[in-house]
Amino acid sequence: MAELVRPRTGRIFGGVCLAIANRFEMSPTVVRILMVGAVVFFGLSLWLYLILWLLIPLERF
Repeated sequence: MAELVRPRTGRIFGGVCLAIANRFEMSPTVVRILMVGAVVFFGLSLWLYLILWLLIPLERF
């Protein structure tokens, strides 16, 4: 498994979904769809996304 870091390339908004997808070797599209579904149906996931955006470090060069 890869390290949990937000990549500098390939991200759409903050890189949280891509970081999670890379960490667990999943498709970024699947993680993004799950995140959007969680935000739409549960709302609180948006706060989780923002917190993860602050906590997950940015990838170093």
